[in-house]
Amino acid sequence: MATYTSIDDLDLGQIAARYGWENLHLAALHGGAANSSFRATAKQGDFVLTILDNHDLAGAEALAARTEALFRLGVPTTEVIPDVDGRTISVISGRPVMVKRWIEGQVVDPLPSRLLSTAGELLAHLHDLPQDVPDLPAKTRRLSPEHLQLIDEFPNRRFADWLSERLDAVQREEVALPPAPDVVSHGDLFADNLIVRPDDELAVIDWETVSLDSALLDLGMSLLGLAKVDGRLDHDRAHQIVTGYTKVRPLSDEEVAALPAEVEHAALIIAFHRYHRHNIRFPDKRKCHLHEEMYGFVDSLAGF
Repeated sequence: MATYTSIDDLDLGQIAARYGWENLHLAALHGGAANSSFRATAKQGDFVLTILDNHDLAGAEALAARTEALFRLGVPTTEVIPDVDGRTISVISGRPVMVKRWIEGQVVDPLPSRLLSTAGELLAHLHDLPQDVPDLPAKTRRLSPEHLQLIDEFPNRRFADWLSERLDAVQREEVALPPAPDVVSHGDLFADNLIVRPDDELAVIDWETVSLDSALLDLGMSLLGLAKVDGRLDHDRAHQIVTGYTKVRPLSDEEVAALPAEVEHAALIIAFHRYHRHNIRFPDKRKCHLHEEMYGFVDSLAGF
């Protein structure tokens, strides 16, 4: 859980008044890396209160609008709860705050095998949505030109050279693909962004990385998130996800052949961010080698 904001930093009376809650109790929620979230229990029900530590007001309002639009399009996700003035984002203790209705269930990591096909179907339904989610950015899960320039400055030259060579190879494969329209992409369909409901249905949360992008890259990121076991791709788990996906959204032979490269592209994106975060932006000796897991993961894609 992000620990930018603690319960002690919050004025419970102000929060209760802002949302019309009685007998408010907050409990910290674990999971997530960008914001601070709490379960809010009140006479009026159960909610998730998220302090958007890494957002300005405009960014927070955009995230709320996208989340609300996806809920209204029928995506099994959280409903945004407005404050007493009808605003989807409040400012409390100088911080932007979003409240969502609590979804009964639990995060299970790793996602049970019986639900992998269901996860694939859920992703395919998302990719079939109309593209009328407000102000969706484009291709934001990919490494930007600024990110790519940073690779040349990485002190770890072995990692920098490996990353650059693999990104070049992936790009060559992507250019050879037939053009396809971009879709609404979650960008981070890992187990900690899925809630297993009591009836074994899945709900998806956390739309921080939603954008218009390639369905194959989003599927590749989901395979990285849900089919990685002990640092390697579990081919059986991956095939179960793809089987569920293709029940809803068939893939052409060319797309199936390109999928391993898109899983690799996802792994390279994650490798970059792990190295950059834990070695450059916020050096952390406990996490400075996390990016190295992606060496073995990429090798495990052979034969997929």
